[in-house]
Amino acid sequence: MDSRLAGGILLIVGTSIGGGMLALPMVSVGGGVFSASLLLIGCWAVMTLAALFILEVNLWLPPRNNLISMAKATLGTPGAIATWVSYILLLYSLLCAYISGGSELFDVFSKKLNVNIPSWCDSLLFVVIFGYIVFRGIQFVDYANRGLMVAKFGSLFAVIFFSIPYLEGSHIVAGDPRIVLGATTVMLTSFGFANIIPSLRSYFNDDFKSLRKAVFIGSLIPLVCYILWIFAIVGSLPRDELLGITERGGSIAELTEALSTHLNNTSITFLASFFTTICVLTAFLCVSLALSDFLSDGLQIEKKGKGNGLIFGLTFLPSTLIVIFFPSIFVKALNYAGIFCVILIILLPALMVYSGRYVKKIAKGYEVKGGKFAVLMIIIVSFIIIAIGIREIL
Repeated sequence: MDSRLAGGILLIVGTSIGGGMLALPMVSVGGGVFSASLLLIGCWAVMTLAALFILEVNLWLPPRNNLISMAKATLGTPGAIATWVSYILLLYSLLCAYISGGSELFDVFSKKLNVNIPSWCDSLLFVVIFGYIVFRGIQFVDYANRGLMVAKFGSLFAVIFFSIPYLEGSHIVAGDPRIVLGATTVMLTSFGFANIIPSLRSYFNDDFKSLRKAVFIGSLIPLVCYILWIFAIVGSLPRDELLGITERGGSIAELTEALSTHLNNTSITFLASFFTTICVLTAFLCVSLALSDFLSDGLQIEKKGKGNGLIFGLTFLPSTLIVIFFPSIFVKALNYAGIFCVILIILLPALMVYSGRYVKKIAKGYEVKGGKFAVLMIIIVSFIIIAIGIREIL
C-alpha cells in the first residue's frame, strides 16, 4: 500500500471515529447487540454509497470545488442555500454534543478533586481551555490531534481487549430488535466523513480508483471498531443500567462510572475514561476548526486580530449557551446532528447526482454503479431516516 493511499485512509478513519462513537452502546442496548451490528452495517453501506456520490459529482467540476459549489452547479441557488444551512446546523449540533460531553468529564474530574463547581462553569472552562487551541489556529490543532489520535486508538483496543473476560452472553443476546431503528441517526453521524471527499480529491490528484479504495477501506475500519466497542460495553454492563443512562440523556460520565462500578477493574476504568475523554477532545477540536473556517469563509472575515476574536465568539457562543441552559443533551444533540447529516451527506448528494446525470446531463467520467435505481433508493432511504430521527427527538 502506497503512503498516499494509507494517508487518505487514515484521514477518513480520523474524521469518522470521534465523540459520536461514545453514544453507540447507549443507543444500541435497547435493540440488542446483534440487531445494532446489522443496523451499523446498513448505515455504513448507505454512507459509503453517499460518499461515492459526492466523489462522482465533485469529479464533474474543476478541482477545489466543495459541497456548496457542487450543489449550486447541480441544484441551483436553492440547493446551495440548503447545503449552507444544513452544514452550519450540523456543525453547531455536533459542537453542542461535544461541549456537553466535555463538561460532564470536567465535572467528574473536579469532584474527584473534591471541588464542587456549577455545571455551567464546567461548560465554560472546557470551551475556554480547549477552544484556545482552536483560536491559535490549524497548526496547534494539528499537533494536538496527532498525539490524541495515537492515544485514542491505543486506549480503544486496550479497553476492548481487557473487557473480554467480563463479557456476559445474556447481556449480548438481550434486546428488542424492533426498537433498534431509533439509533439510526446517531449511527449515521458516526460515519460522517464524506465532507472531506473534495479535499481528498486534491490529495489524490483526481485518481478516482485510489479514492474509491480509500473510501471503502477508510469507512470499513470504523465499522469494525464500532461493532467491537458495542460488544465490549453492552456485553460488560447490565442492560437496565445502560437503558437508564440513555433515558437520562446519555451521559458519558455515567457510562464511565457504570464501568467502574460493575467491572471493578481499575485498569479498564482508567482506559475507558481516558478513551472517552480523548474522543470528545479530538471531535471537539476538529468540528470547532471546521466551523470556524466555514464561518470565516462564509462571512468573509479573516481569522486575524479582532476578526479571529469575532469568529471565535460565533463558533462557540451559541453552542455553549445551549449546553448551559440544556445540560446532558449529548445523545439528543447527536440525534439532531444525525438529521442534518442525512440531509447534507446523503439526500443532497443523491439529488445532485440525479440532477447532473438525468436532468442537466453534465455527468462525465467516473459513475457510481447502480444507475437510477441506486440514486432513487438513497433518496427514499434518506426521507425514511429523517422521519425516524424526527420521531426520536419528539
